[in-house]
Amino acid sequence: MTVTTSSHPIPGTPLTGGEPGLSPAPAPSAPAAVPPGAGREEVPAVRLRRAKTAYTTRFLAQRLTDDAQGYGLLTGGDVRPSAGDVVLARVVRLGQHKRLEGPGSRRQTLFVGDEILVAYGHRYAPDQFEAEVPDDLRHTHLVAAGGLTGVVTGQHARMEDATILEPLGLLTDGDGVVTLGRLAPQQLLADVPGAPRGRFPAGRPTVVAVLGTSMNSGKSTALACLVRGLVSAGRTVAAGKVTGTGAGGDPRLFTDAGASAVLDFTDFGLPSTFRLDHGRVRSLLASLVDALAATGPDVVVVEIADGVYQAETGRLLHDPLFRAVVDRVVFAAGDALGATAGVGLLEAAGIDVAAVSGVLTSSPLATREATAAVDVPVVPTFGLTEPGAATALLPR
Repeated sequence: MTVTTSSHPIPGTPLTGGEPGLSPAPAPSAPAAVPPGAGREEVPAVRLRRAKTAYTTRFLAQRLTDDAQGYGLLTGGDVRPSAGDVVLARVVRLGQHKRLEGPGSRRQTLFVGDEILVAYGHRYAPDQFEAEVPDDLRHTHLVAAGGLTGVVTGQHARMEDATILEPLGLLTDGDGVVTLGRLAPQQLLADVPGAPRGRFPAGRPTVVAVLGTSMNSGKSTALACLVRGLVSAGRTVAAGKVTGTGAGGDPRLFTDAGASAVLDFTDFGLPSTFRLDHGRVRSLLASLVDALAATGPDVVVVEIADGVYQAETGRLLHDPLFRAVVDRVVFAAGDALGATAGVGLLEAAGIDVAAVSGVLTSSPLATREATAAVDVPVVPTFGLTEPGAATALLPR
């Protein structure tokens, strides 16, 4: 999976920023006064309702349906976007993403000149784009179909050049810049103790996490199949996605598999979790599990996106909080070597690996190789839909 330096920087917009993956994302923007050198213009309600909204901005879309009056655009050279800020942008040139995932996950065809409401955010996707939030309102890229915009700093060789957007201004209301954090229905726990397991009452649900070697290793499918198997065995299962990039496909997959409740990081006001500081990542894990557990399931199953070497994931796995919250792990891999390395890394960190699954199990040969190499069961992805196979992965 080769990642190449971006070959299409936007003219007149030099890439800036530190070493990717090391700078923490700022907290969601708080309401603030208009900065010096910036201006605010009113936006007619009809214009906002005509703009195409994204999955990441779905909670804003609900509000605009009820009342689109009183919004404006913050513009000017002194405007500094932050991850989670909502921006009204115009499509300048179509590229890789020619459709925008809407609030209900319908893919809306984009046309040059369309105005869209998306969120600024950092992107981590070895198979697609790496991107960062710029420090001004320069032209940006649509770096994820779910509605994430930033400036591409690297891309996979198979990707087309990214769709180019012209930010028209940060969306504002009477309280300041509109941010996903302010609109979110869920809030992060303010105080996350080192061992939050004690907060759960006796009989708290079992928590299983699905991890993988990398993007597209089969994590989401394995999680959905595990949910299906547990539901078929008579268990009530809640499911969630702790980290990743905002998109509706996985949450809807988990719902289709039979999950009684589904949440992901976007419900907590985060467009993505790349470059999120560790304190907020660990709070997100505890908060999401806490919220799902409150719905009364027998089992909570959560996905940790990307691979074990991804910076935020790696720090989380070595945090004692992870072992305190998560009982067992299902590990998805693309080949036997990845399975062997991943299981070894997790076990060395004191994490209980219940099984290996994922893309490698599409190949009988790769499955045999992995079975011979690891000391945990290797279960075909769709084999997890069998009640016996699913319940066998729960703690005894």
